[in-house]
Amino acid sequence: MLDLQTISDRIEIDDLITTYTRAVDTQDWARFDTVFTPDATIDYTGSGGQKGTRDEMRDWLAETLPMFSKMQHYVCQKEVTIDGDTAVARIYLFNPMVITQPDGSAWRMEVGGSYLHQLVRTPDGWRSRELTEEIIWDRTD
Repeated sequence: MLDLQTISDRIEIDDLITTYTRAVDTQDWARFDTVFTPDATIDYTGSGGQKGTRDEMRDWLAETLPMFSKMQHYVCQKEVTIDGDTAVARIYLFNPMVITQPDGSAWRMEVGGSYLHQLVRTPDGWRSRELTEEIIWDRTD
């Protein structure tokens, strides 16, 4: 049976995951920063990206993502383990992306995998102190 604190924590963590995916999809970098602790590390090497600090990865995404004319994260099946003021969350992801070609046609890429967040409770709520993106499969045009 879940107590009220656990229910509240899980809802807050769910909202944090939504904030992350919406921030990336809309390229809202101020919102992106609110997902992570200032000293967080983010690892996108599983999808061919980079690994670094929150600020390094935010700047890298801001440079890289504009090549995609459309993208949309789907997240589901959140496995969350809370231990006091820390938590681990593994979340399935599906991320279709499109690059519009000069002739107007669309090149499509889809990836499926999971996000692994190491979370910590802060005075401002739950924040991710480490994110690892794990790709299980991909499909491209």
